Amino acid sequence: MDQVLQDQIQAFIKQGLQEDVRDGDHTSLACIPTQNKDKVKLLVKEDCVLAGVELAQHILRYVDPEVEIELLKNDGDEVVYGDIAFYATSYSQSLLKAERLLLNAMQRMSGVATMSRQFQKAVEGLPVTILDTRKTTPLIRFLEKWAVRIGGCTNYRDGLYDWIMIKDNHVDANGSITNAVKKVEEYFAKNNMKLGVTVEVRNFEEMRETMAVGKNVVTRIMLDNFEIPKMAEAVKIINRDYQVEASGGITLKTVRAIAETGVDYISSGALTHSPTSKDLSLKIVKG
Repeated sequence: MDQVLQDQIQAFIKQGLQEDVRDGDHTSLACIPTQNKDKVKLLVKEDCVLAGVELAQHILRYVDPEVEIELLKNDGDEVVYGDIAFYATSYSQSLLKAERLLLNAMQRMSGVATMSRQFQKAVEGLPVTILDTRKTTPLIRFLEKWAVRIGGCTNYRDGLYDWIMIKDNHVDANGSITNAVKKVEEYFAKNNMKLGVTVEVRNFEEMRETMAVGKNVVTRIMLDNFEIPKMAEAVKIINRDYQVEASGGITLKTVRAIAETGVDYISSGALTHSPTSKDLSLKIVKG
């Protein structure tokens, strides 16, 4: 795990607990003795791809550095109703303080990982990469993109800062794809910078314009909402001069047929904007 992710995790835990606990978990403070200890289990109550186990360990160790954790399942495992992901033994107050933050994060991440696994399996055996998008929940993008990786798909750009993407609004604001691409090339030269560049095209005319102007700067041509026969034709015309990406309304029902056109990448916002949270529970082990 790199330092950036570690820092994001620590900041997320701190802010998440501040939101939920503030000046104290008064229910637990009122009725549970300070030195009371309990053992809890993370119970799976819905079939899914499990995600957030590593995050859960960070949360538990944040509230009690000496917590004892017994892992039975790992991130990326396909689990079924009734499975136990892990046990944790700690002070009861600490476990209850961590419970909701831990569950909310794991449930959301498991939903994203499950959707990502479904997309990955749908194109199994084909030479295509499924990408996520920036259609994520504000401030927890890093968790959702982490879950995408756990599910078996690939992160695209993390934000506006690490990849150039010339979309319809950029084209319309510049008057043409040619103008936009040339300005990006000038920007790179002026700032001694080099990033990957994707140009979104809406038709064959824009695609050919991109091919003509983009030789020295464009990495990838994104075919936006192309019908499948036209997409296959576009792939043949581009003929590997550029990477080819399909985008726009991609679903589990259509993704394999799109992959069969020969595109290199398929990006889908559905990986992060459509999953429902999975049902998980943290329960005290009695006796």
